Amino acid sequence: MDDEFISKKEVQAQIIDLSNDQTSKNKATEEEINQILRAIAPGTNFRTALEGVVNAGKGALIIVEIEGISLILDGGFKINSKFSPQRIIELSKMDGAILLSKDMKRITYANVMIYPDKRISTKETGTRHKTAERTAKMMNTLVIAVSERKKEITVYFKNFRHALQDVNELLRKVNERVQLIEKQRELFDINVEKLTQMELRNYLNLQQASIVIQKGRIIEKMTTDLKDLLVEIGNEATVIKTRLKELVSNVEEETSLVIKDYTKLDLKKSRVLVNSLNYDELIDMSNIIKSLAYENNLKVDKIRGWRILSKTSLEEQDIALLTRDLTSLGKTIHSNLNTYRTFLGEEKATLFKEEIDKIKLSYFS
Repeated sequence: MDDEFISKKEVQAQIIDLSNDQTSKNKATEEEINQILRAIAPGTNFRTALEGVVNAGKGALIIVEIEGISLILDGGFKINSKFSPQRIIELSKMDGAILLSKDMKRITYANVMIYPDKRISTKETGTRHKTAERTAKMMNTLVIAVSERKKEITVYFKNFRHALQDVNELLRKVNERVQLIEKQRELFDINVEKLTQMELRNYLNLQQASIVIQKGRIIEKMTTDLKDLLVEIGNEATVIKTRLKELVSNVEEETSLVIKDYTKLDLKKSRVLVNSLNYDELIDMSNIIKSLAYENNLKVDKIRGWRILSKTSLEEQDIALLTRDLTSLGKTIHSNLNTYRTFLGEEKATLFKEEIDKIKLSYFS
């Protein structure tokens, strides 16, 4: 190897002092993780190379170059060739690690020995995986270990560790979760319909509003969890992404408008509280009610009606004007055209009256 790669003994003299566990501060961001998962998703050259190593019955340790990496490397020989799955598979037959350029487009070195600081904590058991985790934590770079015995591919970056799953297994999990989201969307729509009927009759029910918020937030959380899997699946997820977009359409907006109508705080504060609830906490309706700042008295005297009024062509500033002066949904939707003209003018008032009457008719006919 070139002179820039120094001996193991010199490495030990120059190694970064990690006695205070500085690596714990180096946490991978969600953006960094998603970028890595996209780079090694099924269908990419990188994933083809990794699966090729597994299918060949070999193991591998692949490291992406970063400034200072030479301090913990020794031996090996220069390759400096274009990245290809075939070359990676061939080079995996050697014992040492494979070093890639920072953009992962070139193979720079092969059969390299790696000596990260052994004081860095690791839960791995095998030598290759211990080395991979310690190197990723120490150098804040991407390291991938392929297990020859277990035929597993494990990704390390900073404090992030992730074992890649078979694409068919991932697709099975994704399809199961999509079905669960479909069921939750059905329940969400049913409860939104019920809430609308209650509000139009001026029968305000905090419990029903909380059910809508609960179902909406569960869909949001399940969708976020699913998107993480979709990143890992790569191009295989195109059709599923389209279906998911249809399934969750308008859920977040509808949920936020229910919160806006019923909260005693404001939308932003209650949204933060609701979003902080995990699945188990969401099941307990009292947690949602508390997020809306209700304690002992659960009676709702009136709401502004942002959600129902948003189903009309009125702009946000018009809704704000009506709800401020008419003070409640009941007064707003049951006022006459002359009242609407006072706030909206002739054209908007006429259109709004037609739209509100149509909404009421669709539920009361």
